[in-house]
Amino acid sequence: MRRALIAALVVTLAMPAAAAPDPSRDVLWAALKTCVLAKRIADRTFPCLSVDLGDKDRPGSAVLRAPGEPTHIVVMPTDTVAGLEAPVLRGPRGAAYWRAALAARPFVSDALKGKLPPEAVGLAVNSARGRSQDQLHIHLDCIKPSVLAAVKAHARQIRGTWTRFPVPLAGDRFHAMRVPEAEAERFNPFAALRTLPGPRPDLHRTSFAAVATPPGDPEPGFLLLAYRAPSASAEDVMDHSCAVASGRGGA
Repeated sequence: MRRALIAALVVTLAMPAAAAPDPSRDVLWAALKTCVLAKRIADRTFPCLSVDLGDKDRPGSAVLRAPGEPTHIVVMPTDTVAGLEAPVLRGPRGAAYWRAALAARPFVSDALKGKLPPEAVGLAVNSARGRSQDQLHIHLDCIKPSVLAAVKAHARQIRGTWTRFPVPLAGDRFHAMRVPEAEAERFNPFAALRTLPGPRPDLHRTSFAAVATPPGDPEPGFLLLAYRAPSASAEDVMDHSCAVASGRGGA
């Protein structure tokens, strides 16, 4: 079995990326295929942290750690999905990948030895030109202290429909909407992006992040933050050095 697994992995890694104009944009996809193969052949997940092959009712997903960034976790579908602009994400699969990302938050908390509770971990998905990979991947990590401070100051102004967030976050102007905790499991952020205000409802230019409501908020849950720009990158609200967990200040 071990020899078969090694041989299969070698073949997979040796295969050229299919018609990819830039092979570097398929690095995560190549790693994920290795994880899926290892899971199917030997019930192992390496180099992923976790692999869920899914079933007829639930799409598969995998959890990976970004190289050299212990708290930076990425959740990906095991099926080909280019990015948040993919129409399939506006249906049940989008909600399933959102749930998979929420379930992966403890990987960030564990990397910090519990200094940050899973509920405080943020999520982000970049736009087509704002991302480095051509496979949907949901980033999970700490949120910048400045963003957390802004959310704490203004969260109560955000309701269940899109509204302009009162101040810039990480240099960008976002719209925000509240997702109550009771609705989070069945929520689909990819579908919600279709109603994002603006003159050009172009999902290729759209990016979003999700952060937990501050402690003590009367309506706990999440704030979905989104904006449009040619290279929109809501990942900018994240702090991959995790200053908030170490007690450092930072942006």
